[in-house]
Amino acid sequence: MATINDVVLIYLEDKPVSFARVESILPDHKKDWYQIKLLMLQIPLQVVTWILKDAYINGDDFFMNGKKMRMDVVECPGPELESLSPEQTEQKDEPPAESEQKPDNTSDTQETGGNIISFAALRNNKKEDPEPGIG
Repeated sequence: MATINDVVLIYLEDKPVSFARVESILPDHKKDWYQIKLLMLQIPLQVVTWILKDAYINGDDFFMNGKKMRMDVVECPGPELESLSPEQTEQKDEPPAESEQKPDNTSDTQETGGNIISFAALRNNKKEDPEPGIG
């Protein structure tokens, strides 16, 4: 059954038409029916409240204004991060691809917040100890 904060895909006549997030599910005054509040994920955002049986919230077909409707919970494709072991989450010891390598003129200390060098101190050092042949 869809629960609060689930994303659902809404089908109209067996065609997907919209995504929605379940905001709340409250019991209706009719037995075994629920007021399900949905945030329709479209532009403009819209909040709707539908009164549905739990079977309909679970994905069974229902009718609105004579049109066949269905609501399915959207599952995240791919493996869940929580289910991965630590070995699966560690990066491989492969060298980075050529496009990911750092340019030759950068060093690790520049990217990790290395030492700060004062230009004034550099200028003073050059005046005191000039290299031979440079004038």
